[in-house]
Amino acid sequence: MVQELKIGGIYKHYKGKTYRVIDLARHSETLEWLVVYECLYDNPEAKIWVRPMGMFLENITLEGRETPRFTYIGDQKGSQRL
Repeated sequence: MVQELKIGGIYKHYKGKTYRVIDLARHSETLEWLVVYECLYDNPEAKIWVRPMGMFLENITLEGRETPRFTYIGDQKGSQRL
């Protein structure tokens, strides 16, 4: 199942860290959609990241099961989906 991307939404990566989606951007050469997102934890490498939207929303196989790479867990105001 493909999920809808929520700008401002809080997402949990399958490895457990959380991120906030800031916006979408276009790649200047390919016009591919990129998700611009922010770490919600201290990351010395960078605070803001981009990833192709298809990759952000895709499912991966983990321990023989399909799971979303990122799962929406709430909005930036702090509400959480259980």
